[in-house]
Amino acid sequence: MMNHVISALDELPGAAAKLLSFASRERVFLFYGEMGAGKTTFIKALCEQLGVIDTTSSPTFSIVNEYEYAGGSVYHFDFYRLKDQSEAFDLGYEDYLYSGQYCFIEWPEKIPDLIPQRVVKVSLESVGGDKRSLTAEIQSMV
Repeated sequence: MMNHVISALDELPGAAAKLLSFASRERVFLFYGEMGAGKTTFIKALCEQLGVIDTTSSPTFSIVNEYEYAGGSVYHFDFYRLKDQSEAFDLGYEDYLYSGQYCFIEWPEKIPDLIPQRVVKVSLESVGGDKRSLTAEIQSMV
């Protein structure tokens, strides 16, 4: 398990590097946290650490954004607006989640039955002001 406190925005690159090192063999990351906890901002920092040069933004309306980096692709999902998990089938979620590429998923609670067996569960929680508590653990259902 990894625990880290982020006290300011300028600490995001270090926290992102720490998470990528902690979960270096993993590719599917589930992001949990209240609205405004900083999930999208943290995913942007992860993308920067990976070397993504595309502009990253929340895929709230498109559901998934794809970014390129030297090692392949990053798929950034925001399932907040899904009415039910069948909508994830319509966008071909399996092609993404089982591609071997990075998948960063916001609001995974919207697709509980579609989560792969091995993931990194990342929780972000506001602990006052700009301070965030980040907890990450690798979960395997196997």
